[in-house]
Amino acid sequence: MSHRLLLLCMLPMLWCCDGLPGKPDPANRYIRPTEVTNFDTLYSMNCSGCHGAEGKLGPAVPLADPMYLALASPIHIEEITRNGVAGTTMPAFAIEAGGTLTDQQIAIIARGLSTRWGQPQSAEVVAAAPPLAVSQEGPPGDPERGAAHFRTFCGSCHGPEGRGTARAGSIVEPPYLGLVSNQNLRTNTIIGRRDLGMPDWRQVGDRPMRPQEVTDIVAWLASQRVPRPSSSMAN
Repeated sequence: MSHRLLLLCMLPMLWCCDGLPGKPDPANRYIRPTEVTNFDTLYSMNCSGCHGAEGKLGPAVPLADPMYLALASPIHIEEITRNGVAGTTMPAFAIEAGGTLTDQQIAIIARGLSTRWGQPQSAEVVAAAPPLAVSQEGPPGDPERGAAHFRTFCGSCHGPEGRGTARAGSIVEPPYLGLVSNQNLRTNTIIGRRDLGMPDWRQVGDRPMRPQEVTDIVAWLASQRVPRPSSSMAN
């Protein structure tokens, strides 16, 4: 009888031991950086600093723009995330390229962007849009024509020479042009910056911009860059 009574007294104590302080909570288990598979965590740790916490209002391309996500395939986004953009502040995130993300994590980010911020766009609009990536086989951009196109489509906000107005700032400042790639200039010219009030290629003039006009405008903007000093000049 005494043994049974002792056992009954010990059962509550044994049950309490299961929740004693110091026992690890599975939810607090350390997760290696390469094992993180949550989109929100991956985006916050790797993308939000440049693209904005909500995919907008950052210095880089607004990833929350539905038009951008409709024109840029997940494969294109994966490639940029994996390899970065040379000559810009966009780094390569793939482990084999010196980054910290696995292929699975890069795919999660690319798919997650469309899931979170993508919206269906009409097939006609997508088909009529200038391609985000310029073809190497197509005609190159002409800076002289680009200057004229810039005045037509962009001058009302950025000024005829791109030096800014009361409506929008300068787009030819050396620090800005020194930090952005031609691809970034092209992307912004096509999709605009909805988060900053900049219209896309369809709404900047009396008619939508044509693909070659976009290419020419980017060529003109690129021609406004201040050449970087070479290593020989530094010596």
